[in-house]
Amino acid sequence: MMSLIADYADENGVADVDISGSEYDFVRSIRVYNVEYARQRESGGDDGDCRRSEKVRVGTYGIQGDFSWSGSSVASLPEAFEGLAGWGTSCPSLNQRSVFIDWTDYLGNYGYEQVDY
Repeated sequence: MMSLIADYADENGVADVDISGSEYDFVRSIRVYNVEYARQRESGGDDGDCRRSEKVRVGTYGIQGDFSWSGSSVASLPEAFEGLAGWGTSCPSLNQRSVFIDWTDYLGNYGYEQVDY
């Protein structure tokens, strides 16, 4: 089986298949959100300040399926993401770590999966 796969890959193991056409848009629709942490809590002082910290990255696929990460934020998480209700509008105590993946399939149907850890 590996010899069959080798016929479609270059010396670096990268597939030698053109997926730049619109029929492969479903590949480019895949987004991977890594919420390494999103914390929110009141500061505990008399001022009632809300302390927030976050580290969020989003991974996307390019024209030929090349994957890359870029910085992101809680504000950019899709509506389907769960666990941060009240972020930024009030100050409930929140602590979230998740991987969230969403996509649109070749028929245009939206799908997602969230794993909290």
